[in-house]
Amino acid sequence: MKNKDDKKKDIDALRQDLEKSKNLFVTGYEKLRVSQDFELRKVVRGAKGKYRVVKNTLAEVASQGTPAGQVLQNLRGMTSVAYTFDDPVALAKALTAYAKANPSFTFKAGVVEGRVIDVKAIQDLASMPPREEILAKLLYLINAPAQRLATAIGAVGRNLAVVVDQGVKENKFK
Repeated sequence: MKNKDDKKKDIDALRQDLEKSKNLFVTGYEKLRVSQDFELRKVVRGAKGKYRVVKNTLAEVASQGTPAGQVLQNLRGMTSVAYTFDDPVALAKALTAYAKANPSFTFKAGVVEGRVIDVKAIQDLASMPPREEILAKLLYLINAPAQRLATAIGAVGRNLAVVVDQGVKENKFK
């Protein structure tokens, strides 16, 4: 059993991570074997996230005054948190895929960009395209009108050159 100083250090470390992180998923891991937990941690690291098993009371104390405070209150059962400082979609996709393969791993709630979300919203978030794909589509939409304008402006000169070339070939211009 941990002494008071060790618990204080755990609370401080968790509080620092919760204050920095805007994206957090609270999960349950009942009946998860060690090999499954190892695989879960590997999946979370692959999504550039962090995973931590937390004691409910310590998580509640550490989260006071943070955006995660609402979702880490009055927790029951075995609880863990997965959080990221980057893209929440990648972590949500990774956790959702893992949850499908391991039904004993469940979602309880989440915080994305400082807003509390429920389990349904987590699944909706996981079904979104990745950030890079969204940015690529946005750039295409921004670039398309400019590209069409450049094509139209270039077409006038190109059409004039074709007409002049045809006139020279038919000896209409001397």
